[in-house]
Amino acid sequence: MKKIAIVTGATRLNGIGAAVCKVLAQKGIDIFFTYWPKYDKAMPWGMSDQEPFLLKKEIESYDVRCEMAEINLSQSYSPNRLFYMVSERLGDPSILVNNAVYSTHTRIEELDVEQLDKHYTVNVRATMLLSSLFIKHYSLKTGGSIINLTSGQSVGPMPDELAYAATKGAIEAFTKSVAPVAMEKGITVNAVDPGPTNTGWITEELKHHLVWKFPQGKVGEPVDAARLISFLVSEEAKWVTGQVIHSNGGYS
Repeated sequence: MKKIAIVTGATRLNGIGAAVCKVLAQKGIDIFFTYWPKYDKAMPWGMSDQEPFLLKKEIESYDVRCEMAEINLSQSYSPNRLFYMVSERLGDPSILVNNAVYSTHTRIEELDVEQLDKHYTVNVRATMLLSSLFIKHYSLKTGGSIINLTSGQSVGPMPDELAYAATKGAIEAFTKSVAPVAMEKGITVNAVDPGPTNTGWITEELKHHLVWKFPQGKVGEPVDAARLISFLVSEEAKWVTGQVIHSNGGYS
């Protein structure tokens, strides 16, 4: 049976979500991805309105089916809406990649209810609800995969990104705790920390500061994370579950 993957947060062509879509499509997996341009347009890196459409075109060039939807995952009804759309347009998914993220700089003196809620609704609530729906409706008994994108908050302090770090820490705990339950239905659940990755947010000044921390003298690229995720959702990784994998090229 041909696999169907949901990838959230594939808004920009140079993002990890887009890279995951392309790598999985190259393996013959049908793709349904979500995008939310309002977030990226408000960030320093920005984006073009055409990027999601260009991504869809490239995915389809690999001779797989592809659907996309502009979905705001901070809305409580979005997870149910997304699963309904995937089922109607492509069929029942066997892969879920929770890549969508909300992240802004928040030091301790900047924390407020609005910032905490914005981080929580996308990073934690949407991830947990999507995972719950996936597990609840999965019926193939084997071959299911959930991948949660996390960060380096468990390997070092992130004082400038407190809300982001706290919510990503919650996802690590969720990954480890839900994995045994999911495995009963033939679903593996793992989290990937890609380390600093060149998705458009790294300025030249910051890159100069970071590269000496990598043994190869360069930061990670989106395809590096995508290749690991491609392995984790494959048959070869069916015994790997409940893991948080820090795939960061030796960054220290």
